[in-house]
Amino acid sequence: MKNIFDQEYQISIEERKKANGHNSFLLWFTGLSGSGKSTIANKVEQELYNQGIKTYTLDGDNIRKGLNNDLSFSPEDRTENIRRIAETASLMIDAGLVVLAAFVSPYKKDRENIKNIVKDINFVEIYVNTSVEECERRDVKGLYKKARAGEIKNMTGISAPYEAPDNPDIEILTEHESVDEAAKKIVDFIKPKLKLKNE
Repeated sequence: MKNIFDQEYQISIEERKKANGHNSFLLWFTGLSGSGKSTIANKVEQELYNQGIKTYTLDGDNIRKGLNNDLSFSPEDRTENIRRIAETASLMIDAGLVVLAAFVSPYKKDRENIKNIVKDINFVEIYVNTSVEECERRDVKGLYKKARAGEIKNMTGISAPYEAPDNPDIEILTEHESVDEAAKKIVDFIKPKLKLKNE
C-alpha cells in the first residue's frame, strides 16, 4: 500500500522464541459447530500451560463478539472473518506464542489462505471430525434446532457447506476418541515442533 512502510524493531522473533524456550506456531482446529473444537483446544492449552509453554487461544464466539462483530455469516464475511483471525494469529506467532484457534472455517480456500499468512511451517491443521448427526444430537448451543426451524441462515452442515480437509496434520474422531485422548495425540504430535533448533 502507498505510504505504508515496514517498521523494523530490535527484538526478533528468534529472540522471543529463545526467551520463551520454545517455538511459536498456530494450531488450527476446524470442524462443524458442536464437533468439540473448543473443548479439545482448551484441554490442549491446559496441557501446554502445565509444561510452561506460552499460549493463547482464539475462539469463534469470542472473536465475533469483539474484533469481528461487524461481520455476518455470509460466505464473503466468513472469508474475511478467517483472514482477520489469521493475521491476528500471525502477530501472536511473532510474539513467540503457541496460538490455538478453534473455528468452523468451512472453506478449503480460506484454510489455504491461513497457511499463506502465517507460513506453512507455522501451521498445524487439526480436523475435529464429528458427523453432523452427532453434532446435531449434542447441539450444545441450540444452533441446529434453530437452523432446522429456519431461524438461522447459512448454518454449516445444514444450509451451508463444510469442506473437510483432504490431508490434515491431525484428525480427531470424536465419536471414538475422548477429549483426553485427543489432547494427548495433539501434544505428542507437536512436541518435536516446540523444540528450538539448538536444543
